[in-house]
Amino acid sequence: MEKDKVFTEKIVKKFEFDEAVASVFDDMLSRSVPFYDEVRKLVISLILAEQKEGLKVLDLGSSTAKFLLDLHSKMDVNMQLKGLDNSQAMLDRAEQKCQAFGANIELELADMLTYEYKQEDVIVANYTLQFIRPMQRVELIKKLYEGLSDEGVFIFSEKVVFEDKKLDKELIDIYYDYKKEQGYSEYEIAQKREALENVLIPFTIEENIQMCKDAGFRSVDTIFQWSNFVTFVSKK
Repeated sequence: MEKDKVFTEKIVKKFEFDEAVASVFDDMLSRSVPFYDEVRKLVISLILAEQKEGLKVLDLGSSTAKFLLDLHSKMDVNMQLKGLDNSQAMLDRAEQKCQAFGANIELELADMLTYEYKQEDVIVANYTLQFIRPMQRVELIKKLYEGLSDEGVFIFSEKVVFEDKKLDKELIDIYYDYKKEQGYSEYEIAQKREALENVLIPFTIEENIQMCKDAGFRSVDTIFQWSNFVTFVSKK
């Protein structure tokens, strides 16, 4: 796994999922998102609890296909696994990995906002929605709801903000300390924060839940939280 050094040099553009990011993305996730590996395993366990022949699992923003490959390695029946991403650089990495592991995973270059969802059983979005503009995000959730099968499930993880500004600032500081412990320098942390400004727009926990309920989901629960990182399960 290549080590993330994307922000060791001065940034000249806003954050995007290009080749520079794709080449180190697995390392970036493991070191930037607290308990990322544990959350991935938790979500996979939930899907495996409901696994059946032909179950359709769609991963939005599938990046290098790490999640889908892990799911593929643990499933006992032939589920239909598919990943969507709008970054060709990410998909190129994913294709290489799927071929190396001999995994039957469909990957498609697509915009999740315009993709035609058809009777998906499980839709997963790991830290993906936060990169979509708020108004478009609301419309996407409605589209996902309509595109799920009866009793389909939407599982997503997001970085969140808190209405209590003092608490929010304290938790951000704690998160930055976490990143330092993962080997990131203060300069890298500051560079990434600047690159993500106005690109990553988080909601509160309540806003995420309400967004799903407004779309029609009958239940929305949180199944994991560490500070301002939360995983939600929405059921149709």
